[in-house]
Amino acid sequence: MNTEDQQLVALFEGLDTPGVSDAMDKLGLPGQCLGVMALDNYPTVTVGPAFTVQYVAAGVPPGTVGDFIEDVSPGDVVVIANQGRTDCTVWGDIMTQYAGARGIAATVIDGVCRDVNKALGDGYPLFTKGRYMRTGKDRVEVAGVNKPVSIGGARVCARDIVVADANGVVVVPRARAAEVAGRARQIEAVESEIRALISQGKTLKQARAALGYHTLQRKEQ
Repeated sequence: MNTEDQQLVALFEGLDTPGVSDAMDKLGLPGQCLGVMALDNYPTVTVGPAFTVQYVAAGVPPGTVGDFIEDVSPGDVVVIANQGRTDCTVWGDIMTQYAGARGIAATVIDGVCRDVNKALGDGYPLFTKGRYMRTGKDRVEVAGVNKPVSIGGARVCARDIVVADANGVVVVPRARAAEVAGRARQIEAVESEIRALISQGKTLKQARAALGYHTLQRKEQ
């Protein structure tokens, strides 16, 4: 990651996907990746700039399926668009091993992965629509990298900021990253106050009313 990438990633330190999602809703921004789930209950949040990969059905003769990995920088999140296909995988144990060795932050797939024991054993974060053993070789091929892609209904552009944890994946437009992170912190501060009031004996209704909970995520006019 370059200096700008590092600065943007640092903005999200201590935040999680629910908080970022609420901030996105507040600002009227889409970005939640529907149906893309964490392979494990990861205890930490992964944040990194997106390296996007578009897969399409294989041609004749078929093209390559994984050579792009050489161009991914340490700290990046690989974001693979495979049109939600669940009949063949685009990520397996060799990719997991190589990505981990290169310091790649995580992989997000609109599709499926395999060799999950390797990823689980290594602690490499994977976020996918499922798992399936069938190879993608000769079934899909890379059509392009670092172009806009669609992941679980969300648009992802190269170097957008990906926030992923056990709750799922949210993609923040790079140009709005500072604004989203700032709003997420505001929302989290209010929720922390609500929790404090509850611990002091206030009812949930009283705490929410006192701090305007019901407008926290409401889209701004």
